[in-house]
Amino acid sequence: MTTAMGAALRRIQLGNALSAFGNGFTVPYLYVYVAKVRDLGASTAGVVLAMLAVSALVVLPMTGRVIDRRGPLPVALVGTVFAALGSLGLGLSTTEPLVIAAAVALGAGIAVIQPALATMIVWCSTTVTRSRAFATQFFLNNLGLGIGGLIGGLLVDASAPSSFVRLFAIEAVMFLVLGAAVATVRLPRSPKVEDARPGAERARGAWRALFMDRRMVWLCVLGFVMFFACYGQFESGLAAYATEVTRIAPSTLGVALAANTMAIVAAQFVVLKVVERRRRSRVMATVGLIWTVAWVAAGLSGLVHGAQVVATVLLISTYALFGIGESLLSPTVAPLVADLAPASLIGQYNSAFALVKQLALAVGPAVGALMVGHGMYAAYIGMLVLCALGITLLALRLGRMLTPAQENPHRALTLPPAPRAEVTEQIATAA
Repeated sequence: MTTAMGAALRRIQLGNALSAFGNGFTVPYLYVYVAKVRDLGASTAGVVLAMLAVSALVVLPMTGRVIDRRGPLPVALVGTVFAALGSLGLGLSTTEPLVIAAAVALGAGIAVIQPALATMIVWCSTTVTRSRAFATQFFLNNLGLGIGGLIGGLLVDASAPSSFVRLFAIEAVMFLVLGAAVATVRLPRSPKVEDARPGAERARGAWRALFMDRRMVWLCVLGFVMFFACYGQFESGLAAYATEVTRIAPSTLGVALAANTMAIVAAQFVVLKVVERRRRSRVMATVGLIWTVAWVAAGLSGLVHGAQVVATVLLISTYALFGIGESLLSPTVAPLVADLAPASLIGQYNSAFALVKQLALAVGPAVGALMVGHGMYAAYIGMLVLCALGITLLALRLGRMLTPAQENPHRALTLPPAPRAEVTEQIATAA
């Protein structure tokens, strides 16, 4: 990786960390702000949270093709402007239509930023350095969210709407800082989609190519299960289970989330040294086993009646184990998406995977809240244990489809070239 590419990558990651820092100011308080502070009710707060996901689902199918045709930089800039307007709009809006409109702008902006930044990181890295680049981004993202959440908790006052306006204003400024940071990046030249065909035909061709890539489709299925079984449960099913079944104090949920962030921050670069020399499919399979233990610990926390300290430790351990699993995934999944993508469809592949993530984040909370809300506690834990085990099985099956270079670029450099017949067989198997 050249010095110029390294400088561009550092600027992208710094801007992303600062935007995560701003995002941390508002994420924990959005529901309370809409429902209580603006006095718009729980139903409106639910609609606002849903609009964040729905708007992402609307814009992501188109985002990838725009990135591949125009490059990731203009897409990232548009995303930061929409996100800043949405954030500031949430802080200033006092009526239901305006709050919902602001949430749509914020959700759409954040949604297009993610694949655009991922594509910029791919352009500024190599197959060998890509895992470390994405791991650093994930580390800084969580560190920024954690610090922002802590400072936001010191500034917020539920009796003073102006304190929330301040939080949303800070978030808006940080999105603009991200835009300013990436605007100064000089990206290396990368191939883009030619404009010979009409737009509709181009779009159909891109999606057709993606769906015909059996490895990418399998990775998307695996990604959906991952996000459903982890991120999709943090703020809904697992939180409800912790308070209703484990019966921990709501304030302890903050400690559990802090344990998740601390586990990521502490483990990220430790596990990176291990992950860089391992097969990606085996790393993802290990995450499934770790999360299986996490969900078993969560289930046991609801059975240890009369021993609240033990139950609390088990529940906090669940969040910490999720963090360790996340630290294993960050240098694994995103680089694999990039390595599977043809050079002209990197944006399409990144956007497709971001779309899968958003679908899981939309379905996961609904399923989790519904099951726990109807008292289906054992079925809820059992379903997620099976999902975690499913991650392991899906990952091992994916490993059979990948080439040595896709499994691990570091190891592939030390392996002798594969015989022509073997390469042909691998391509035929993946198609």
